[in-house]
Amino acid sequence: MDLSDELRLLVSRADALTSAIAALAAGPEPNEPERQRFADGQRRLQRSVLRPLRAAIARLSGDSVAAGGGEAVPTPPAAASVASVDDGVWELARAATMLRVRYEHPTEIQEAAAALQDLTLALVAAGTDGQTASARLAELRQLQASLPLGIQSQADGPYLATNVELVLDWLGVRIPSRPQMALCRCGASARKPFCDGTHAEIAFSGAKDPARVPDRLDEYAGQQVTVLDNRGTCAHSGFCTDGLPSVFHVGREPFVSPSGARMDDIIAAVRACPSGALGHSRDGHRAPDPERPAAVEVSKDGPYRVTGGIPLRDGAGQPEPQNRGASPEHYSLCRCGHSQNKPFCSGRHWQVQFRDPHPSPEHQPTLFEWAGGFPALLRMTRIFYSKHVPEDPLIGPLFASMSPDHPERVAAWLGEVFGGPKQYSETYGGYPRMLSRHVGKGLTEAQRARWVSLLARSADEARLPADPEFRAAFVAYLEWGSRLALENSQPGARPPPQMPMPRWWWVCDATPGSRISALAAAADVDAPPVTLPSPTEAPSFARHIKPLFRQMDRQSMTFAFDLWSYDDVVRHADGILRRLEAGTMPCDGAWPKTEVDVFRRWVDAGTPA
Repeated sequence: MDLSDELRLLVSRADALTSAIAALAAGPEPNEPERQRFADGQRRLQRSVLRPLRAAIARLSGDSVAAGGGEAVPTPPAAASVASVDDGVWELARAATMLRVRYEHPTEIQEAAAALQDLTLALVAAGTDGQTASARLAELRQLQASLPLGIQSQADGPYLATNVELVLDWLGVRIPSRPQMALCRCGASARKPFCDGTHAEIAFSGAKDPARVPDRLDEYAGQQVTVLDNRGTCAHSGFCTDGLPSVFHVGREPFVSPSGARMDDIIAAVRACPSGALGHSRDGHRAPDPERPAAVEVSKDGPYRVTGGIPLRDGAGQPEPQNRGASPEHYSLCRCGHSQNKPFCSGRHWQVQFRDPHPSPEHQPTLFEWAGGFPALLRMTRIFYSKHVPEDPLIGPLFASMSPDHPERVAAWLGEVFGGPKQYSETYGGYPRMLSRHVGKGLTEAQRARWVSLLARSADEARLPADPEFRAAFVAYLEWGSRLALENSQPGARPPPQMPMPRWWWVCDATPGSRISALAAAADVDAPPVTLPSPTEAPSFARHIKPLFRQMDRQSMTFAFDLWSYDDVVRHADGILRRLEAGTMPCDGAWPKTEVDVFRRWVDAGTPA
């Protein structure tokens, strides 16, 4: 049996399974959540399994590709049930995975295997206690264990990630990974960051733009270090210009002043560059890249940030060419679909206003989310323990023998306390572990106060949010937690050994959006007057709805979505209407009834643009 025959067999089984799911979804057996789950599964089989497999067959038509015998896929039972469909998807996922192990091309096999792996794990996880899903994931990992770690850019299609186990969102929280994944590259998937086949419908092109920034490596020699920069690689994340503006300049030439700061600060800024555009050398020798785990971070409304030297290949399976000076250890991949330097990010997501799905208007962000998640907290603790603590005579000796990962531990503690994942409890031991680090230390009030002041200073330098609401909660916890540590550290103290992890929240009613900044008020002084539609006129977003939202309203809701974006407001229209009717939006006073009625009429009319 050649590859074309094996693909046709997969297609026939997937076709039968699609029909079985459609019949099941229309029948009396599943409840409503199951019905919706199977309807979604049917769509995914059609768009992300059958479509790419049929494209692969068309490409191979007339070719004879030698293949091993392969394992036949069991035919789904004639009488469909929830259990039989679940088993059918699982067997199809196993077969597609084994085929992917034997064949790297056509790459559509990887795309189909990725969709089936995710679908079978999603179906079983929703219907069981999770043990079956864990067992299946382990088996899929074992099936693909012989394949090398890597990411392949499918021609005009998704990024095909193989055996990448660590996938993180912009907050540093793990996203469930599969042995084979298809990551959205066109920017239009409804299942971001995962592909849903939309690239085929919109005729996405993965070609580079001839007008892209040229590939040129510039060298800026300073007193102690030479900074290397390639503007053609830059993804415009702003880490360098925001973090060290005395060295890296926005809109000014030369871009780099290589002696504008301490050498360690310059090196730290260079290493923080996620695109690999920046590097540094000393005495004519380029410094090596940092050693980090293989990971993909899905940045907020921006690119995939890849670390750990994950090999990147093009659609033909060859190493992806990189610009001069680019780092193989870390790079940024376009996620909006508009980069001029595909597959690498060129910063175009800013111009096209690329957006990920945002929380509903009812969502109250945690302190962890508002701070910027684990990456922001880790940035702060690294500055604190590497820069301020060693040079401070009062608290420096307390940490002279700290473990190398101490900044990570403290960032994990703060993240969990501020409402993030239970990383400290699950990795380091929770409250009892933290308590053990203070008992018997005999801390002084002066040391406690210095710890608080230097950590607050580090928060400024790490660019944590500076709004009064966040800083009130942040400093309140530093005061509370440090005073507990001081108390627990005294001779003869007997703190309870098994207390739960503290969970910190916003102070009183000082929450995001509860107050309009005095600095933002002036922006609305010259706002154009609002023109309401006549009773017989159909309201539109551009003419009637968008002008109702002032700049200050937009600013207060940026944590959730953009009130001036048609797509965002349509997506959250029901939630916005509920808040408008309740008078809880905008935060400086309810709308007049006439304006609420206009918004309601717009929703009832089908939200015309």
